[in-house]
Amino acid sequence: MSKVIPGRYTAHMDGSFVVFVIGFRINKWWAVHKWLPVMNAMTPMLQELYRNKEELGFMDGTYHFSGRGLTLIQYWRSFEHLEHYARHGANHLKAWRDFNRKVGTGGDVGIFHETYLVQEGQHECLYNNMPRFGLAKAGAHVPATGHRETASRRLGREGEPAVPTPPNP
Repeated sequence: MSKVIPGRYTAHMDGSFVVFVIGFRINKWWAVHKWLPVMNAMTPMLQELYRNKEELGFMDGTYHFSGRGLTLIQYWRSFEHLEHYARHGANHLKAWRDFNRKVGTGGDVGIFHETYLVQEGQHECLYNNMPRFGLAKAGAHVPATGHRETASRRLGREGEPAVPTPPNP
């Protein structure tokens, strides 16, 4: 388990970046022969991404299981990096072709993705008593103090804390 870091932290990112949310949903539990290959196809793609982070422009990601599937939140250097991997990554292309051939639009398994282009300075986040996580794991993990103390300040605006902020240990 990751070490909890006491205190309030945020993420610092240099430049623009992309948040990519992708996942699958099991619509018919009894169709194991349809959804299990979809789930198993994720492992080789993730291994490829983590092995070649710099080259591919992949920064990091988190994984979230639900009662019906899995959602991944990924951070990428640019849309161009993400799209290049989608169109040229051998593991992704294989998974994409297999899904279209074996599942298609039959309804047994759903897949989705959402892409968000985040311009420099147009994000804010807070991690209080958390391990290094999410955007702070993809970028720099920095104390949420001073100009980073409130959501407004993290977005470059004015804003006093609504309640007193406890000091970092």
